[in-house]
Amino acid sequence: MTICTTRAIEFSRCKGRKVEGKFNGGDITSDGGVLLLREADRKLGLTERIINRLVDSRRKKSCRHSLGDMLRQRVYAIAQGYEDLNDHDTLRNDAVFQSAVNRDAALASPSTLCRFENRADQSMLWNMSTALVEVFIESFDRAPEELILDFDSTDDAVHGEQVGRFFHGYYDHYCFLPLYVFCGNHLLAAYLRPSNIDNAKNAWAILALLVKRFRQVWPQVRIIFRGDSGFCRHRMFDWCEKNGVFYLVGIAQNSRLLEQSHSLICGAERLCQATGEKQRIFGKVAYAAETWNRKRRVIVKAEHSARGPNPRFVVTNLSGDPKTIYDQVYCARGEAENRIKEQQLCLFADRTSCMNWLPNQFRVLLSALAYALVESMRRIALRGSELARARCDTIRLKLLKIGAVIIRNTRRVKLLYSSAYPYQGLFIEAAYRLRC
Repeated sequence: MTICTTRAIEFSRCKGRKVEGKFNGGDITSDGGVLLLREADRKLGLTERIINRLVDSRRKKSCRHSLGDMLRQRVYAIAQGYEDLNDHDTLRNDAVFQSAVNRDAALASPSTLCRFENRADQSMLWNMSTALVEVFIESFDRAPEELILDFDSTDDAVHGEQVGRFFHGYYDHYCFLPLYVFCGNHLLAAYLRPSNIDNAKNAWAILALLVKRFRQVWPQVRIIFRGDSGFCRHRMFDWCEKNGVFYLVGIAQNSRLLEQSHSLICGAERLCQATGEKQRIFGKVAYAAETWNRKRRVIVKAEHSARGPNPRFVVTNLSGDPKTIYDQVYCARGEAENRIKEQQLCLFADRTSCMNWLPNQFRVLLSALAYALVESMRRIALRGSELARARCDTIRLKLLKIGAVIIRNTRRVKLLYSSAYPYQGLFIEAAYRLRC
């Protein structure tokens, strides 16, 4: 690490003793847990399967950093909380990051990483996307009986003149409209889209690709497509019915639905007035919009409280009790929104400040790979522990962002962690599980 001559920092005295600090400690890191990410990556083979398909068109004699090293450098840094390329100006000299990337010299500089991102093409993006799906498939020891695919979109605010930026009336600002697909806690797709499109745009194509791949591996698996009213499109329903896919999708209320469910809504209102408490009544109606080719089953939740009526509708081809389907299956889609928050707030998937489109999509997928690594730690290394359901930033704070003194020579790289570190047992267990 570069050692700069710096002025001592004076602190308040302690027991009469002078307290001062200097940034000249040598090889000391605040990211001692990044090696857990490296072990998770090796266990999944996540970046390796992408690197094996990369085509490097650069002039080899002029290159000091391979595409694989730069990919790992960016993914590990995002997982560690470094969202900006500028952070790598000094981070590239961190000995533990160099060890994580399997180097013993300075890593790529911000300008080199910037060229790497701007060189991203559709082939590279496709390889990154397929890696997420293959890692998900390999996470199962045996064929699952059922997969619920959660489709959801969100806004990605932009503050420059990026290609593909448009003003969105609902979000009331200039943004992109990325589409995410989750199955439980697993991220299957992160697709950046301009915001001047229908919310369901591209969802059909992604669903078809996922269903095709899953049925190649698990021919008998039951697949459920789940989404909010933004994905209520009759052509998607037609495709699902034709291909044996179940769907559970919200549908916006309209005068016809309100008319058909009038008795349920009035019943909930009478019960609320009689008891003074919020009441819910569930039922079903057969409904077809003008563009639909046939009637479909719509589950009705007639809710009434002191604030008034709050009816909700869900269209589905699932059979069973309406209350069970709504409460236990449909409402569970809220977990996908929590995973999107992790992507945006913890792993900087909204850091789409590149001018061109493909580099911004590349950044979204870098965050997706970082999420896959942290999620694998939750699933494998932290299973049954106090952090088994923790958010990405909590795992980062307690396991990844820890200080260590680094001793590196020709025979070994040795990290000396603090004797007072409070999660020693959990850290050791996590490392052991990832190595086994």
